[in-house]
Amino acid sequence: MLKAVNIRKKFGENVVLENFSHEFAAGKTTAVLGRSGGGKTTLLNILMGLLPPDGGEVVREGKISAVFQENRLCENLTASANIRLVTGKRLPEARIAEELAAVGLEGCEKKPVRELSGGMKRRVALLRALLSEYDILFADEPFKGLDSDTKHNVMRYFKEMTAGKTVVFVTHDYDECNSLADEVIRL
Repeated sequence: MLKAVNIRKKFGENVVLENFSHEFAAGKTTAVLGRSGGGKTTLLNILMGLLPPDGGEVVREGKISAVFQENRLCENLTASANIRLVTGKRLPEARIAEELAAVGLEGCEKKPVRELSGGMKRRVALLRALLSEYDILFADEPFKGLDSDTKHNVMRYFKEMTAGKTVVFVTHDYDECNSLADEVIRL
């Protein structure tokens, strides 16, 4: 369950969210679309409990996972070790290698993240979130920095991996909304 009730947030005199209410459908994907500076990331951070609202409340039940705007990877760890931070020993090494290959990162499992390109790091960050145990996934521009072909492949993978899960993702991209979202919120 994920519900926002009369959320209000301002920074100084700038009111970013005012009386925002929404009940996010369980097992569905919701895209949050809007202009830069329109409150999308702020809303996501409030929904995750990382930022307190100035008013209103969030009702959230279940485990969460997240892909942030920044990759937030441990640069000295390998791609596989970064994923293990959330999976522990639950997944065999062969499965992690298989999932890396599914997003075009075959052979990268033993490479330190610092040696990967920006798009490769983005895919490791996305995999880390998708392979964790969660009920609700929050993703802030999860496909940014990916070339067109890679992006479409990763979006297909994302859709398969999140089937039946509650997902809230932020985007500026109408193609992402059309391909992935069951519903779209415009801020």
